[in-house]
Amino acid sequence: MPRYKLINGEQIQLTAEEEALRDADENQEVINKEAKINAEITKQNNKTSGKQKLKDLGLDDEEIKALIGV
Repeated sequence: MPRYKLINGEQIQLTAEEEALRDADENQEVINKEAKINAEITKQNNKTSGKQKLKDLGLDDEEIKALIGV
């Protein structure tokens, strides 16, 4: 399906090169979004794991909160 750009109020069909660039940009955006989501999941998992390790060492929730503010 052809895509168009708007120049001075006129629809102009994208060239093959412009289509390829647009596709690459869209694909990169998906990759960036997935990387951001994965980084947030990893951060949350590390936080949970760290809290559990502190509990395993014998600290209670109040002590952990005092140490890390969470």
